[in-house]
Amino acid sequence: MSTDSTEYDVVVRGRRIITTAGVVAREVGIRDGRVVAMEPLGNALLGRETIELTDEQVMIPGLVDTHVHVNEPGRTEWEGFESATKAAAAGGVTTLVDMPLNSIPPTVDREALRLKREVAEPKAYIDVGFWGGAVPGNRDQLRSLHDDGVFGFKCFLLHSGVDEFPHLTADEMEEDMAELATFDSLMIVHAEDSRAIDHAPSAEGAEYARFLASRPRGAENVAIAEVIERARWTGARAHILHLSSSDALPMIASARRDGVKLTVETCPHYLTLLAEEIPNGATAFKCCPPIREASNRELLWQGLKDGVIDCIVSDHSPSTLDLKDVENGDFGVAWGGVASLQLGLSLIWTEAKRREIPLEQVVEWMSAKPAKLAGMTRKGRIALGFDADFAIFEPEAAQVVDVHRLHHKNAISPYDGKALAGVVTQTWLRGVRIDFQTPHGKLLRRGDA
Repeated sequence: MSTDSTEYDVVVRGRRIITTAGVVAREVGIRDGRVVAMEPLGNALLGRETIELTDEQVMIPGLVDTHVHVNEPGRTEWEGFESATKAAAAGGVTTLVDMPLNSIPPTVDREALRLKREVAEPKAYIDVGFWGGAVPGNRDQLRSLHDDGVFGFKCFLLHSGVDEFPHLTADEMEEDMAELATFDSLMIVHAEDSRAIDHAPSAEGAEYARFLASRPRGAENVAIAEVIERARWTGARAHILHLSSSDALPMIASARRDGVKLTVETCPHYLTLLAEEIPNGATAFKCCPPIREASNRELLWQGLKDGVIDCIVSDHSPSTLDLKDVENGDFGVAWGGVASLQLGLSLIWTEAKRREIPLEQVVEWMSAKPAKLAGMTRKGRIALGFDADFAIFEPEAAQVVDVHRLHHKNAISPYDGKALAGVVTQTWLRGVRIDFQTPHGKLLRRGDA
């Protein structure tokens, strides 16, 4: 028995707690929103509230999702901070970083960032940070956005899908990278080459194979090569968003060996879905870059295991059903984006189990690694001094996805009806259980998380 008579706000006891030492039996003491004690199970820490985990439950760090399109203000009918942060919390996500586009105005200057924070603050059920945008003509805004706390800057190398967020040429990206390097910020890149796509077949119609041919792997490969070389020349930190082409893995690994400051993410849809199984007209599956073939998927998993791909994030990019062109099923006109914010952990765990990948590795890819990408030092782990952000997960439980029971604003997802392993039963933010009634998320600035 412990001789420690200190009372904590919350104590969690269990045989399966994911820590930096792996899955261990521990008692975790939480005070003032932080983890302040971690003792062997049986030390009987005293808490005003105590959670006794069953042998079927695992305490995991709250997930960190650094790729979420919340779309508010301006396109709140697509999603919004209330619905997005509730969905995230229901899936064990305790921190997200919002993308700078699909909202109106996009987050490309200080006033747009101020407005976005203003609308987010009363609606955030989890902690929320923000990316800035790098677009033609706003280079003089980058430093001020950085000073206002954005976590880095997103750019596109082809049309972004919305006219108010224009793309950069490779030369413009290089010039912005050089600017970011002067204050050690991060450029995150949607890497598809517009010229390669212009030369590809058109995507019109209901045939998925035609859409897939319209976004060839070569478009990604060429653009990623541009990012690598421009990062090499400028010394800037660069990050490849939503990698779908496994062809690019060797050059990414080579660039890193050369010392290029490069990180890479992929997403649940590229690791769980297969082009060969997508029905014609099923526009819920449309995303850019696209879901590719089975052989490609397995190489992405290998890239994760080899450490070439750093992390897994959602790229939650929702829209209304009308924009998905559900009635006609035309891949050429449907909005490109997959809604999966609430489902990511179960999606990845379902596939990881089949590959005998342990849960602690999945959590590393979905929590600690995205937190590191964003420069967060108190998120992503259950460890002393870290924020007490965690979820209770039952990995042996099962669920069947029903889009009408998700918190996403629009009931459309390629996972509807899919059987998944693992269920999140509770999510806690800074030592307080999220009740989906009272938002108590904080708005994060770079350096304060």
